[in-house]
Amino acid sequence: MIQGKLDVMPFESKLYLSSPTMHGDELRYMTEAFETNWMSTVGKNIDEAENAAAQLVGVRYAVGLGCGTAALHLAVKLAAERLYGRAETGRGTLAGRKVFCSDMTFDATVNPVAYEGGEAVFIDTERETWNMDPDALERAFTLYPDVRLIVAAHLYGTPAKIDELRAVADAHGALIVEDAAESFGATYKGRQTGSFGDYGVISFNGNKIITGSAGGMFLTDSKEDADKVRKWSTQSRENAPWYQHAEMGYNYRMSNVIAGVVRGQMPYLAEHIAQKRGIYLRYREGLQGLPVSLNPYDETNSVPNFWLSCLLIDPDAMCAMTRTDTDYTFTPEHGKSCPHEILDALQRINAEGRPIWKPMHMQPIYRGHAFVCASDGADVGADIFRRGLCLPSDNKMTAEQQERIIETIRRCFD
Repeated sequence: MIQGKLDVMPFESKLYLSSPTMHGDELRYMTEAFETNWMSTVGKNIDEAENAAAQLVGVRYAVGLGCGTAALHLAVKLAAERLYGRAETGRGTLAGRKVFCSDMTFDATVNPVAYEGGEAVFIDTERETWNMDPDALERAFTLYPDVRLIVAAHLYGTPAKIDELRAVADAHGALIVEDAAESFGATYKGRQTGSFGDYGVISFNGNKIITGSAGGMFLTDSKEDADKVRKWSTQSRENAPWYQHAEMGYNYRMSNVIAGVVRGQMPYLAEHIAQKRGIYLRYREGLQGLPVSLNPYDETNSVPNFWLSCLLIDPDAMCAMTRTDTDYTFTPEHGKSCPHEILDALQRINAEGRPIWKPMHMQPIYRGHAFVCASDGADVGADIFRRGLCLPSDNKMTAEQQERIIETIRRCFD
């Protein structure tokens, strides 16, 4: 037992941030792939998983790929080719061009821009949903009027202000690649995320709300675009009796085995969302009275999938904390806390939490890139990163286990 300020018994088994929740159908479809010897990148599981994803999101076509990052890469490549034409072999389709990208996100959102030779310009976050700020995006167009591509993510399963972002994009003739990797099943004004962009992407990584252990989907209403992505993902083989290639291709296609896991998971999306929502609401109730808030969302227009519940400490309730690129220190203080005090406390009771995504403009690899906020001197994403953390949000967590998490957090403010 941990003594003193954190007198809470550790969990016998680790309580994860968000781990896969399996139901049995996944193994049945994987076994079917094994027994019928469809173990490669074709088969019934892929067809069914693609059909289910397209139907759930509300688009005409979904193309199964090996991971969400592959889907983002091909979406960015396709958008750039549509805007600027096909690049010469050996040159990216975005060579020398800038792209507006979400700042507070995982780097998989923005790396595909670099894959294609482009330069990300990071757009600051707004406080109401923690997503790309439409006002900052409009300001970015005044600074870089030639930009014609936007890559926007829905953070932690919460829909962005997509109507406002779309209006800005349309006013400037720009395309949107919509990164819905974390928000599968979330809706904005009754419509599924992943269906708003010119191209959409979802992920089935092992910690996502629906998982294949890996995998992702490219989403579109265009058969031509779906066929193009499917061709690129299988090494751009031409329709010839031999292996003939006229353009660059990739080994990005989803396997029929992983698709079996995805196929088995799909019927449980609504159940998983309901479980995640219950976790969010229990945190919101259990942490009342503390100088904290949870990750916000537009309760009028959106319904998140509540993939991760996140905590934001009030500015005047932060104890002293410093960070380098790889380490941190903090000084405990009565009545105050900080993300790392809470994360350390969770670790000591065998529970997993994580810091908020470190904004891209603060990452060593991208520090030389432009960053645009809504007004001079503001940096909303950096502030959320400094004061925020992701809480254990595993949908197998019991109410009793979550109560111990809440008690641990409360003791950090003693």
